Amino acid sequence: MKIKLSLLLLIVIVSCKNNSKEIISAQSIIDKSIELSGGELYKFKNLSFDFRDITYSLKRINGSKEMKRFFYKDSNKISDVKGKKFTRYINDSIVIVPDSIALKYSNSINSVLYFALLPYGLNDAAVNKEYLGEVTLKGEKYYKIKITFSKENGGDDYKDTYVYWFNKETYKPDYLAYKFFVNGGGMRFRVAYNERIINGIRFVDYENYTPMINNGKIINIDRLYENDSLVLLSKIELKNINLY
Repeated sequence: MKIKLSLLLLIVIVSCKNNSKEIISAQSIIDKSIELSGGELYKFKNLSFDFRDITYSLKRINGSKEMKRFFYKDSNKISDVKGKKFTRYINDSIVIVPDSIALKYSNSINSVLYFALLPYGLNDAAVNKEYLGEVTLKGEKYYKIKITFSKENGGDDYKDTYVYWFNKETYKPDYLAYKFFVNGGGMRFRVAYNERIINGIRFVDYENYTPMINNGKIINIDRLYENDSLVLLSKIELKNINLY
């Protein structure tokens, strides 16, 4: 009888340990964060917002995504449309854009919408996730996750590295950082603020920081933030958000 009880207790202990590992895996943390931030709504809602005097939009048409931005320059309306290909309009006329410029504009549109809809996107096929453990940041407990991208379907910036800090209590990504290589490269650290829920989806603005010296490792940038060794570059503010 004692042997049976001991065996049963061992099974329970092993089961509990396995469940603990599953709970704090990178995948389970991201899944829960997406669920609590908007879940299934991300898959069919259309979106528009203003960012730095430019209006961005995302429409889902027959299972495909169409991303746009428009702004005014010298009384002309300039519209960029990113669907299966990139197209630029000045007023209602199509303008021929060199492939290199079209790629630059496409990446810019995609980047703005990607950040606006975080954490949705962290389950894309090209995303590789690594759980880095539990850390304390500004007195709060966080799950720290490193994100890299596969070359296939990873876009032109697949070499970039991201780090996310998910609040242990809320599962919200209160902080994120990334190392990039375009335009001379660098590192950024973003602090989320002004959280609001609009038609079921979470949106935030960001304080955008950079290290005083860009020679450290991106996974240690939270230490620099703790030590006030980052410089505020800008604020990322979304205005006139509309979901439909």
